[in-house]
Amino acid sequence: MARATTLTPPVTVPAFLRLSGHPVRWQLLNELARGDRQVRELTASVGQRQSLTSYHLKLLRDGGLVTMRRSSADGRDTYYSLDLSACRELLGAAGGALHPGLAPPGPPPTKGGRRKPTRVLFLCTGNSSRSQMAEAILQHLGGAAVDVVSAGSHPKPIHPYAVRVMRKRGLDLSDKRSKHLDDYAGQRFDHVISLCDKVREVCPDFPGTPSVAHWSIADPAAEGHPAFVRTAEELETRIRFLLSALGCQPTE
Repeated sequence: MARATTLTPPVTVPAFLRLSGHPVRWQLLNELARGDRQVRELTASVGQRQSLTSYHLKLLRDGGLVTMRRSSADGRDTYYSLDLSACRELLGAAGGALHPGLAPPGPPPTKGGRRKPTRVLFLCTGNSSRSQMAEAILQHLGGAAVDVVSAGSHPKPIHPYAVRVMRKRGLDLSDKRSKHLDDYAGQRFDHVISLCDKVREVCPDFPGTPSVAHWSIADPAAEGHPAFVRTAEELETRIRFLLSALGCQPTE
């Protein structure tokens, strides 16, 4: 007697694999993993027509992997950002769908002796909120593994809401001062990160070959206190991923 054949039920391909499996979309994700990009920059990097690039970006946006917002430097431009938290969640779900042991582990702790701190420079226009907050968060989470400073193209006093929001997170900005980016001209950094669309346009070159990235974050001063809270949350998320890329464990 012939043995009955058991049919395997249809398998649903995990969302992350469906979205990232196309070569153009995978290339777009790789570009955005390095920093926020304008659509014309992404079009040039993937070597496709802008209409096709926009089509794939829409699929990534609809799938929750990519977000977009209008540039604060030129409202005709749009910046695309990779949602790292969503990618981590969907990637973990994809691995776990195949086998529980394939869920990605967290970053290993740094081993070995002391190493030279990684130098990071955060830039925005006024050095009054975003870059100051980023400096404080990274220095707090990175500890001795990082040496962090911030500056602006047109420095102005630190915004009181930035001081208030950081104080609630246990970080004190009350004695900080704004610095001009010229103060750091000629210095060497491992990473230079612009947080403002306007300062990106005037960011000078620094000696050596620093890793240069842009995080397109809206100026919270234009919206009020709740925007400062959201900005702090977004900065901490991005900075924790930055520490992972540096091979550092957050101090908390």
